[in-house]
Amino acid sequence: MYQKMVQARVRSMFDAVNRGDAEPVIAAFAPVFEHRFLGDDHALGGSRTSLAGVRAWYGRLYRLLPDIHFDLERIDVAGPPWNTVVVVDWRETNSGTDGVRTVNRGHHVLHLAWGRATRLLICPDTTLLAATLDRLFAAGNAEARALPILG
Repeated sequence: MYQKMVQARVRSMFDAVNRGDAEPVIAAFAPVFEHRFLGDDHALGGSRTSLAGVRAWYGRLYRLLPDIHFDLERIDVAGPPWNTVVVVDWRETNSGTDGVRTVNRGHHVLHLAWGRATRLLICPDTTLLAATLDRLFAAGNAEARALPILG
């Protein structure tokens, strides 16, 4: 029962992100947390530990990939409510700011304590992401080469 509830909540958060609304994800974080996107050498990489930093990160995500959409392929939930691990396998599509359709695959690894996110690790294919960011920069989107949002 608990696993089904967590799966439904995770699906609803991805649905919100697909609509361009990151607030349900931001509201799910515990008072102390880490939001990490693999890679420290690109505009979406690095680690954030403040709600302001996470909100700024999602703002950048939507400026770079305004029609980003995740199709969830699998959601695995393990552990008790005070120490839950969720692994989500996904396929992501977007048109960037240049209109070129791209596809990426990856995983979210989410740690929950009593329903609050204590750690979110986002693991895309960073080679594909780097190519997308390079393409967006070449098309005139300077933010595609910005330093990571940290903090």
